[in-house]
This record gives sequence, C-alpha cells and structure tokens, in this order.
Amino acid sequence: MSSIDHRSAERPEPDELLTAIADYVADQPIESALAYETARYCLLDSLACAFQALSTPACAKVLGPVVPGAELVGGARVPGTSWRLDPVAAAFNIGTLVRWLDFNDTWLAAEWGHPSDNLGAILAVADYLGQESGQRLYADRRNAGGDGSARGGASGSPRPTGVRTVRDVLTAMIKAHEIQGVLALENSFNRVGYDHVLLVRVASTAVATRMLGGDRDRIVDAVSNAWIDGGALRTYRHAPNTGSRKSWAAGDATSRGVRLALLTLAGEMGYPSALSAPRWGFSDVIFGGREIGLARPLGSYVMENILFKTSFPAEFHAQTAVEAALVLHPQVRNRLGEVSEVVIETQEPGVRIIDKTGPLDNPADRDHCIQYMVAVALVFGELTVRHYEDEIAADPRIDALRALTTVRENPAFTRDYYDPDKRFIGNAVQVRFADGSATERLEVAVPIGHRARRAEGLPLLMEKFRSNVQPALEPAAWERLWALANDQILLESVSVREFMGLLTPSR
Repeated sequence: MSSIDHRSAERPEPDELLTAIADYVADQPIESALAYETARYCLLDSLACAFQALSTPACAKVLGPVVPGAELVGGARVPGTSWRLDPVAAAFNIGTLVRWLDFNDTWLAAEWGHPSDNLGAILAVADYLGQESGQRLYADRRNAGGDGSARGGASGSPRPTGVRTVRDVLTAMIKAHEIQGVLALENSFNRVGYDHVLLVRVASTAVATRMLGGDRDRIVDAVSNAWIDGGALRTYRHAPNTGSRKSWAAGDATSRGVRLALLTLAGEMGYPSALSAPRWGFSDVIFGGREIGLARPLGSYVMENILFKTSFPAEFHAQTAVEAALVLHPQVRNRLGEVSEVVIETQEPGVRIIDKTGPLDNPADRDHCIQYMVAVALVFGELTVRHYEDEIAADPRIDALRALTTVRENPAFTRDYYDPDKRFIGNAVQVRFADGSATERLEVAVPIGHRARRAEGLPLLMEKFRSNVQPALEPAAWERLWALANDQILLESVSVREFMGLLTPSR
C-alpha cells in the first residue's frame, strides 16, 4: 500500500494562470468599442433565448426557487418571470433559460462552449446589488467586522464594485467571454471527458467575485476553488445517456460561480497551487501533467469574434450544413422517396460530436445529431425548436433520410476551423437519387452568425429578440426596451435596476 506524504510546507505563490485572470478582471480596462457593441447584441440575443425557453415545459419544471415558496423580497429578478431569488438561485435560473434551447452564442476552438452562459451570474449579481437586500448584505458584513485582515488583505469587508448601469454588465460580459474563450483556444477538456461548463464556472467565479467587491487576491482565492471543483463529465451529452442535463449544466456552473464568490468574500480561503500542485493539482489529476495556460493575452478578442445563432437552433458545428440543406430543400422535397444517399462533409469536431446513428431518444439527442438536423431541413424547409419534439421526430421520412446519410471529414474544413484568422465552420451537403442524378454539392464555409457575416446576421438577431420578448411584455415596457436595444449609448447608461424591471412580463 502506497503512503501519502502529509508533511507541511510553505504555501506557494499563486499559479500564474490564477494571477493572470485576477489581474485582468480586477484592473484591465476594456477600450474596444466593437466589443461593447457586440456585447449589446449578445445581451439581446441571450434574452431572446431565455424568453423563448420559458415556453418549453421541460425547462419550466427546473426553474424557480430551490424550495417552492422560498423567494426573497428584494432578490434578483429572473427575466420573463415574477421570481425574486437569492443570487445563487437566480444565476441558475437565468443561466438555464439562456442555454436551454442551444440557441445562444457559441465559441469554437480546441474546446467549445457558449460564453453567454455566464450571463446567469452577471445579471443575477448585478440586479441583486441594485436591490435593498443586496445593499443590506454589505452593510451587515461591515458591521460584523469583515474578513479582509484575516488573510493579509485590506482591513474591512469587500464592498461591491460600481455595478450600476448596463455598461457595467457589458464589461463583465466581455471579461467572462474572454476568460472562457481564451482558455478554450488550446486546452481541450472534452478530449479527457470533461464538459466545457467547467470554463463557465471559472469565468463566472472571477467576474462575480469582482462585481461583489473582491480585490485581486480574493479573485485568486475564488478562482482557485473553481478549478478545485474539477469538471462535470460529458456523459449527459453523448449516447446512450444524452439527456436534458446538458440544457441546465451551464446554469448549474454559473450559479456555482456566484456561490464560490460569496464564500470567498465571507472569508473562505483559497488554494494557490490548485492547478500545479504535484499529484493533487488539476493539471496532474485531469490533464496528465500538462500545464493549462492562455493562448493569448486577455483582452476583448472573444467578444469581438463571437458566433451568434440567428437563424435556427442547431448545434453550431451543423449550422452551415443546415443552411445548405435549406437551400437544397426545393430540389429534394418532391423526391424524398427517390433519395439514395445524403452526403455531408464536415469538420473533424463535427464528426466527433454530432455524427450520430441509431435511435434518438429525446430533443437533447436530436439537436446534437447532424443527420437529424439536415434531414429535417431537407424534409420541411425549416428547423425550429418544435422540430426536436417527439411529434415531429416520429415522421418516418426523417429516419429514412438519416439511414441514407453518410458523414465524413473534409480536411480543408478542419484546417479552416482551427485557423485563428478564419475560424470557419464549413459543411457541404449533396443529395443523390436512385436514377443517378444528384443535387449540386452545396458548400457553406462561414455561418451567418460569424463575424464575417455580421451585416447579414444582425437584422435576424434583432428580429429574434423582438419576436421572443415583445409578446411577453406590456406595450409601454416593450417600447422603452426596444428603444434601449437600438441605442448603444442609451442602453449603456440605463441602470441595471430599470433594465431588469422592464423584463418583468405582463402575465
């Protein structure tokens, strides 16, 4: 039996990655006008996703307070609902709503993910700090004597940072996007079986700690705990276990970030070599000793280059495949019984993640199957949330096309996918018929939500926001919200308290 060395040692200096994240969150200004403009669209897009998800029964049943009736007077508000919750529960609710339909923004690299998942923590904390209960929390801590001097920090409790306006929310969004996205550039957690929501927890912890008043040292402490939590297994994203947890996993991760921030600011200690400690650190336990680092300095690169889903709720590696299939629909719809093969060329990650054969048990299975999404587009000429439900999935034409579909990697698509100056997500689709004829081979290299197609995509994004949010609000509230949504300066200047109040539904 091996022995374990329990000898004490001096605590090391914090890992370089922890300090880099803390320095960025605590001290680095964001000067990019493009990043703020894109963050505005990201906020609107995320709210559109949240309001649309509220109509989904499977989503609605996991929302609300942890214990029925345990709402908080003056708590953080959940858009589209009347709930007022503590910031941890509110973060879960908001994060789950934004993520549920797989329709929010996306980042693709060695690791993939959805940086707007962090909006759960950001909006919950921002709104909570604007309420009387949030202000009272800090008054109580100051009266209790605080925690700062106990760990060598400045005396007294941390005070909330100046999170007052929507610009402050956009700043937090830019920084959360950057942390998650830059960590994803060269660190692949999915290859060791861990889910990308690990990076949501890290980014949410960092920005929530700062918003709640944490200085550089407290951010280091809080983020160290986020890494020590390890990662969620990807079990719920893959057959034969694909399930709805993939739709609330990000809500869970972003709410955990708020919880770790609050624990840290209440005096809980950090772990300086959480990543690098021999044998017990994250790198040795999870990454086989490989160091986790940043591929580029932290700034505003990720927000400026984020991918939006403006046209249909499809896993992003399949977006251009669905776009191609929709163009081919008129050539195929009256010849479905004559199809001999559907050929899909995709990138290597597309093969690895969404190439699925066999039974698809639920919507979570279907929205991550490239064969299913392309088949729906070819059959119906559209792809919406309802096309993943059992009623439409039972249409025998869909599985008939799936059985005839071949998926293969196109190396050129893979190269362009990883090229930092392109980050394309290419697919090509061709349908062949029994008589030897075929449709054209239709290739789409860049999805409509890509930065290279912003001018084409933003009107669709704004319509997505309008069509999902307007029906839920009183006319006066919508008129004010729509004016804010279309004016960068006006939106940035409005208070978080007013903005969140506008998102309370009329019914």
